[in-house]
Amino acid sequence: MDGVVYKIGELASIANVSKRTIDYYTKLGLLKAERSKSNYRYYDSSALEDLKLIDHYKKLNYSLDMIKERLELHRKKTAAEEELILKQAKTIAEHMKLLEDEIKEIHDLLGKLDDECKKKISNQLSPQTMALLQSLIMFLG
Repeated sequence: MDGVVYKIGELASIANVSKRTIDYYTKLGLLKAERSKSNYRYYDSSALEDLKLIDHYKKLNYSLDMIKERLELHRKKTAAEEELILKQAKTIAEHMKLLEDEIKEIHDLLGKLDDECKKKISNQLSPQTMALLQSLIMFLG
């Protein structure tokens, strides 16, 4: 479960449905609940999203079986998207580390050059590139 959890009554109140409806949807497998040691059902924040989707599909006259299929597809899609985002974030972090190492190397090399050589190099780079390099060097320096 993620950070926010709701008891059945809290979820029903927030979603503006009855506890009986929450109970029914849970028994059908439309909503997922975790049981506490004292046998209370707790729902995470995804249950609110599921209830909105259920309401949406009910307005389209979908059967409860069709709604269940749609919810399962939505959950699989969401899990796949989260996995993709995590993978992309890790790739970006790896690229950032490599870029940081290269910028430090450039900074060290620039420190060894005289002003005339620095000016030649800066004239060959676009103003945006120079501004970015200077910002990154200050940030990392």
